[in-house]
Amino acid sequence: MRIALIAHDQKKDAIVALATEFAPLLRQHTLMGTGTTGGRLQTEVGLTVERLLSGPLGGDLQIGARLSVGEVDCVIFLRDPMTAQPHEPDISALLRACDVHNVPCATNVATARVLLGEMGRLR
Repeated sequence: MRIALIAHDQKKDAIVALATEFAPLLRQHTLMGTGTTGGRLQTEVGLTVERLLSGPLGGDLQIGARLSVGEVDCVIFLRDPMTAQPHEPDISALLRACDVHNVPCATNVATARVLLGEMGRLR
């Protein structure tokens, strides 16, 4: 599967912890991530992640574009619901694209664990 990994600044530690927990599973898939998130997953977890632009610079839109042409199978986007994001329209567009194209999308750690756990069970 092609998995997109994204996290707002206040959720970056959480995505690193999640990726560490599921590293054996994630290593079996093709990973892409927005700038800083992808970099942290590479350096702190040792995953191979194609790094796109950071979210505010268009990374969310890049993932949405790939998703819309069938190049993303799953999105894990740990959002910070308590902090306003300057690129909120891009975030909404990505989430809408997940819905339109029926792509699983986890926006919090609990849902991400369920999604990744199911992926591991199906392997």
